[in-house]
Amino acid sequence: MEISSRVDTLVNEFKEIDSWEDKYKHIIQKGKALDNLGDSYKEDKFLVKGCQSKVWFHAEMKDGVVYFQGDSDAAIVRGVVALLLYVYSGSSPDEILATRPTFLEDIGLREHLSMSRSNGLSAMLKQISLYAIAFKTQM
Repeated sequence: MEISSRVDTLVNEFKEIDSWEDKYKHIIQKGKALDNLGDSYKEDKFLVKGCQSKVWFHAEMKDGVVYFQGDSDAAIVRGVVALLLYVYSGSSPDEILATRPTFLEDIGLREHLSMSRSNGLSAMLKQISLYAIAFKTQM
């Protein structure tokens, strides 16, 4: 599935949920369904700088496609990690860099996060872009 299709699926999924309490529950469920990140990636070198909670990202590229793994020690943040990985993992570096995170506004997430979580979200997006740039230079 292309990145634009994943974005559309995610936006439509959230449009079907009326209240923000239910949307938060849905985000937390996404986090619970996220594959566990191995302990070898829960080291300082994989920590996303700028997040109040601990967030770890790992990425690898296979056959021109970037695959992300991630985790957090906070339930809601782990859910946000799951949303970002759903959208960006499995895409080429060019697709990642070309896909602006407007879907976060489309689902209303940015306006419902605290300032510190919003800053953390920006840090996560920056880390995803940095991985994509690094992999693009290796191609």
